[in-house]
Amino acid sequence: MTAAPAPEGAAGPAGGRTAPRHVAIIMDGNGRWATKRGLPRIAGHKAGAEAVRRTMQAAADNGVEVLTLYAFSSENWKRSSDEIADLTGLMRFYLERELATLNKEGVKLRLIGDYSAFGPELVARLDRAVEHTAKNGRLTLVVALNYGSRAEITEAARKLATKVAAGEIAPQAVDEDALAAGLQTNGLPELDLLIRTSGEVRLSNFLLWQAAYAELMFLDKLWPDFSEQDFADALERFAARERRFGGR
Repeated sequence: MTAAPAPEGAAGPAGGRTAPRHVAIIMDGNGRWATKRGLPRIAGHKAGAEAVRRTMQAAADNGVEVLTLYAFSSENWKRSSDEIADLTGLMRFYLERELATLNKEGVKLRLIGDYSAFGPELVARLDRAVEHTAKNGRLTLVVALNYGSRAEITEAARKLATKVAAGEIAPQAVDEDALAAGLQTNGLPELDLLIRTSGEVRLSNFLLWQAAYAELMFLDKLWPDFSEQDFADALERFAARERRFGGR
């Protein structure tokens, strides 16, 4: 089943403000944050992980249903082997440390992307975290690992083409709903708001299909400096926008 069309927002906890159901963030700027302070890049990633914790709490407190974070793109493998090792080690550490917190706060973890590339030991930890949080319902935290939107769309199209070639479906059955059902975000609310930090103004192969009618916000602040107030301000800006979905 594909995601149902999302309303323009859900009632937020403060003053009845309209809150987005689904927020996605391109968490950019960890390396630059560290460089500005004369620190190794891993220090920026650690500070970025703390920003994740703050943002997750802010999302839950403000009535957001789904928070999707771009944690590791398919292009990030071009980084140095040392940085990739640091990132995967940090992932292991935070999985162990934060699992109890996810359950305490009612957060369900979901993964998108081909995270099998991280190796069987880390995959087992990730799968265990997904399993142990599956019944939580306060917030769904979607983490994109080794994710690329073009590859996601290509794979969905390939599966539909295979079904057409096998005579399982007619070509006329290939429509937007059929393709959306093959995306890894199937079943989630439509994306309402996409935020990118660090001053860069591009989507970097993230949720290209899903962002078709999302509100986009590009912030100059580096990700490790992103605060609960920054998240609340983004929701305020979202609530002030008129969403027409191409209707007028």
